[in-house]
Amino acid sequence: MNFDLNDEQQEIKRTAREFLGSRFKPEKVRELAERRSYDDGLWNQVAELGWPGIAITEEHEGHGLGMVGLAVLMEEVGYACAPIPLLGSAGAALVISCAGSDEQRAEWLPKLASGEATGSFGGFADGTSTLFCDLPTADVVVTFDGEGALVAPASEVEFEPFEAIDATRSYGLVADAAGERLAGDVEVGRDRLAVAIGAELTGIAQRTQEMAVEYARERQQFGRPIGAYQAVGHRCAAMLLATEESRSLTYYAAWAADAEPESLPLAAAMAAARAGDAGWEVPASALQVFGGIGFTWEHDLQFWLKRGRVAGRMLGSPRDHRERVAELSGLGLEAAVPA
Repeated sequence: MNFDLNDEQQEIKRTAREFLGSRFKPEKVRELAERRSYDDGLWNQVAELGWPGIAITEEHEGHGLGMVGLAVLMEEVGYACAPIPLLGSAGAALVISCAGSDEQRAEWLPKLASGEATGSFGGFADGTSTLFCDLPTADVVVTFDGEGALVAPASEVEFEPFEAIDATRSYGLVADAAGERLAGDVEVGRDRLAVAIGAELTGIAQRTQEMAVEYARERQQFGRPIGAYQAVGHRCAAMLLATEESRSLTYYAAWAADAEPESLPLAAAMAAARAGDAGWEVPASALQVFGGIGFTWEHDLQFWLKRGRVAGRMLGSPRDHRERVAELSGLGLEAAVPA
């Protein structure tokens, strides 16, 4: 049995690594983060590559490459920490694809697939707005609430922009949510969205692990690379383990979404829990490897660290996802590991 990416998925990964690496060098990420804005010209280039429609069906003018194709792409977006509104658009499209009516799909999916429109998603917890990803620039908004989800043009949503610790992405808080109810299976769309976020978090973990290992090889202390010391070497090994666990669970969940949908709820919850932890723990461990320099505003590590912290809690905390794993596995909530 072949567990590797197929040729088409490998090509997506290669193209994304090259494109994002050349367009979103750390200095460009810093520039956009300091402005807290996106580059419309770069988004148009992303749209020309067809990335916004990678998981949207061909019926709705997408590429129909499924969740594994989207996971490959989102991992590279996280690896580059690219400030583009792709997650909001892909997330809105995933939910509308799974839960929208024929009319809602026909209205929004072709526009999202082409990049003509961008999307946002978020929800309410105890009546309080969570962070809505990419909201200030979005054209369509998906809102999760206790009854399922709503979809509405962004022009009809009352919100305020919010400056989160992650300056590489735009966020907003919704004051009033109204719109058309999504009548289909919202949870399937939410599970697929959790997989997309998990893939981005895996990319964040991979990049910060590589940054730390490179520094540990180059930085000398007492005449030896600091990576030769057990305290640093063991930390780097733990970072590798967390990253690979996150990747394994995320790609299994992506495969389940495409090939074995009955396994998706549990697989998505496991992936969201592990990736949510890895997206924060690995950059935080990298910061410890870098020492004092890692704490400075001038160091690039901060962008991955902050993005991982926020992204890992968009659909709930890792503890929330572990509790869902326990519930779906028929275990009591005491089986969930404390956050």
